[in-house]
Amino acid sequence: MMKLIILAGGQQSTISNEKEGIPKPMAEIGGKPILWHIMKFFSEYGIEDFIVCGGYKVDLLKEYFMNYYIYQSDITVDLQNNSIQIHKKRTENWRVTVVDTGIFASTGQRVARVEKFMENEDFLVTYGDCLSDLDVFQLLEEHRKSGKICTLAAARPSGRNVILPISPEGELTRGSVMEGADAWTGASIYAFSPKIFRYLQGSYELDYFVKGILTEQKQVALYRHPGFWLPVETYRDLVAMENMWNAGVAPWKKWQD
Repeated sequence: MMKLIILAGGQQSTISNEKEGIPKPMAEIGGKPILWHIMKFFSEYGIEDFIVCGGYKVDLLKEYFMNYYIYQSDITVDLQNNSIQIHKKRTENWRVTVVDTGIFASTGQRVARVEKFMENEDFLVTYGDCLSDLDVFQLLEEHRKSGKICTLAAARPSGRNVILPISPEGELTRGSVMEGADAWTGASIYAFSPKIFRYLQGSYELDYFVKGILTEQKQVALYRHPGFWLPVETYRDLVAMENMWNAGVAPWKKWQD
């Protein structure tokens, strides 16, 4: 079964008006953490084995999944007998491994530290604060066809993103960037061969290995996603996501209630 690594270990959320002292992936849209939305989205593509790389307040992540079925269900608590009855237990067909990868670890270190939970097969990595309607099947097909160590999903920039330098042949380079209608940015979603673990040395960010070392070795393929993609970086982003959700037009909602 293909695994998805979710990077959820950064410092506390800087989104103003959000709860203080929580990891950003635990900020809520429609009453559910961003992390939940990401997992629901990927599970629609049959990906149900998740490795969550925690760091800052990792215990909040552990508690959320330990008590997940309680949060989703109606319960009766008998305080006198110290017992709990679950009514119409609702849960997901997920396997979730939450790993404390360190408060100050880089994204490259976080991925390296969960290698022991991986199989010797391709896997996906995503950041815990980005939502999209990307076709995961197409991304994986592009990755398989390329035969390269990494396939990076690229999306249209939202205005605050670093533009990718892409050659006229459509390959990621270390040269000058293309502006305007030709501009693409990294969508923070990757498909990797297990060979990536040979490269994850030192305290560098994951992007350093992808856009630096692997790009120099021509081991990065690009999958261009022209549709919806948005990182939740500000309170304005969160409000925009909330409004889409409440209006029933959230592009990332592929599942049925």
